[in-house]
Amino acid sequence: MATAAAVAVARGAGARAAAALWGGCGSVARGRPRAGPARPLCTAPGTAPDMKGYLWERYREAKRSADDLVPSIMSNLLNPDAIFSNNEMSLSDIEIYGFDYDYTLVFYSKHLHTLIFNAARDLLINEHRYPVEIRKYEYDPNFAIRGLHYDVQRAVLMKIDAFHYIQLGTVYRGLSVVPDEEVIEMYEGSHVPLEQMSDFYGKSSHGNTMKQFMDIFSLPEMSLLSCVNEYFLKNNIDYEPVHLYKDVKDSIRDVHIKGIMYSAIEADIEKYICYAEQTRAVLAKLADHGKKMFLITNSPSSFVDKGMRYIVGKDWRDLFDVVIVQAEKPSFFNDKRRPFRKVNEKGVLLWDKIHKLQKGQIYKQGNLYEFLKLTGWRGSKVLYFGDHIYSDLADLTLKHGWRTGAIIPELRSELRIMNTEQYIQTMTWLQTLTGLLEQMQRNDQKFLQHPVWKFVPHRPEPDLLPEAPVTLCRHLHGVSELPAELRRQPHVLPAEDSAAARTSRLVGRGPHLQTPPPAGGPCQVTGGPAAERARSRDSPQLAGRDGVDLCADECCFWKRYKYAF
Repeated sequence: MATAAAVAVARGAGARAAAALWGGCGSVARGRPRAGPARPLCTAPGTAPDMKGYLWERYREAKRSADDLVPSIMSNLLNPDAIFSNNEMSLSDIEIYGFDYDYTLVFYSKHLHTLIFNAARDLLINEHRYPVEIRKYEYDPNFAIRGLHYDVQRAVLMKIDAFHYIQLGTVYRGLSVVPDEEVIEMYEGSHVPLEQMSDFYGKSSHGNTMKQFMDIFSLPEMSLLSCVNEYFLKNNIDYEPVHLYKDVKDSIRDVHIKGIMYSAIEADIEKYICYAEQTRAVLAKLADHGKKMFLITNSPSSFVDKGMRYIVGKDWRDLFDVVIVQAEKPSFFNDKRRPFRKVNEKGVLLWDKIHKLQKGQIYKQGNLYEFLKLTGWRGSKVLYFGDHIYSDLADLTLKHGWRTGAIIPELRSELRIMNTEQYIQTMTWLQTLTGLLEQMQRNDQKFLQHPVWKFVPHRPEPDLLPEAPVTLCRHLHGVSELPAELRRQPHVLPAEDSAAARTSRLVGRGPHLQTPPPAGGPCQVTGGPAAERARSRDSPQLAGRDGVDLCADECCFWKRYKYAF
C-alpha cells in the first residue's frame, strides 16, 4: 500500500517530467504528441533529421524536469507513523474491538528471537541428536524477513512475488545464495504454481512442498533452518531435508509448548517486553465510550496475565468483556468441535458447561462459531486487530464479515527508506525515463524509435531496480540481447547499507560464521551483481483485507505500531 503510493507519486512526477520532452515536436495531449511550432526537428528543409541531437536534447530536458520535481515531492512525504486504510468506514459504527496479544497489544524486544533461536538449537542437539557443532551458529536478526517461502524438499529459502515468480538473487541454500542458472534449472523457470506455494487456497496435490513464513515468531525458525542446512552442506553430510524441516519445526514449537519462552519472559519481563505507556489509556478510553472489547490469544493464561499487568495494570481484566487463552488459532476460526473451558484464578481448568461468556473470567480453547453464538458479535460492527494476515485476519473477513486491522511493524522502516532523498530521486528519474521511452515508442515518426536505446545506459543509481530499464527496452523492442556497449557492468554497492538498496531483501550472513562468504555474494555488505538483485526486489505484500481510518485523538496509541487495514 505505502509502497504503491510512493511509486504512484513518482510515476505522476515522471509523467509530468516526460511531458517536457515534447517541447520540440509538439505539446502533449492525452499522452500523445501533436504538432507544435516550438523547436525545429530538422537541421534544414530537405535534410535528414538530427536524431542524435534531438534525443539528447529531450533527455537533458527530462533530467532537468525530474530534478526540479524532487523538492516538491520531498515536501509531501509519507508519515511513517500513519495508519493506512484499504477501505472506508466510520468508527462510530464499530461496537466491538478485538485484539490478539503477541505483537498486537504486547511488543517484544530484540532479545526474544535470540532466546527462541538458542532454545530451539539446544533442543535439536539434546533431543533430536543433532551435531553439537551447530551450537557455534548464532541468531542473525538481519538474515531474513517475513513472507519468505521455504521449499521443504529442496531445502532452499526464497522470496516469491505476488505473481508467484521466484525473485532471482534471493534464493538461499543454507547461508549461501543459489546461482540464478541453478534456480531456473531446478524449477524449470522461475514461476511456482499457486497450489505448490500454500494450502491456504486449498489442499495441494503436491503436498506441503512450500512453507510460507508469515509470523513474526518465524524469523528464528528461518535462521535456524538455514544454519543447520549450512552445517550439513559445509561438512558434506548426507541428510534428508524433509526430516530437517520437521525437526526444526518441532523444536521451535516445543520452545512455546514446553513453556521455555514463557518462563524466560516471566522471569525477566522488562528485558523482553517493550513497555507501552499509552496502552492502558487507549483501552480505558474505548471502554469509557461504551465499546466492548475481547482478547483472543494462543498464549497461556499466566503468561498473558503477567504481561498485561506489566503494560496495563492489575485490573486489566476489567477492561475486557471476554478473554480467551490458548485458542489454538487458526483452528479456533474454523473448527466447530472444541467447546470453551473456564480457567479459575489458579489456572485450573473447570468442567462446567459454558452457557455465557462472562466479563472478568478467562476461557480456554473454544471456537469462533460458539463465540459468535454466545456473544452475538457479528459482521461489520466488529473490528479485530492481529499481526498474522492468514491466521488472524483472512478468515474473519472472508467468512464472517469482521473488520480487520493488520499490524505490520515493518512498514515504519519501509516508509523511512521511501522518504529518503536518494529513493525519491531514483524513483522519479526512473519513472521519467520510462515515460520518455513510452513517448518515443508511441511517436509515429519511425526515426525516433530505434535511438531510444541511447537512453538506457544513463539510468541512475543502479543499486535500485537495476534491471527495470533494460527489461523495458527488451520488451519494447522485441530483442533478446542488448548491444554489447549497453550491457550493464557489475556495480559495487557502497560500504554502508544504502537506503535505496535496503528495500526488501534477504540479507546475507554475518561475521559469526567461521568461513568467508563467496566472493561477490549477497552475504557481503559491499556485494556484487547478485547482491544488487537480492536488494532490489519488491517488498513482501503484507496487508489486511479490510479497512479503518483511526483518528489521532481517539487512537493515538496505535501510532506506536504499524497498521495496514
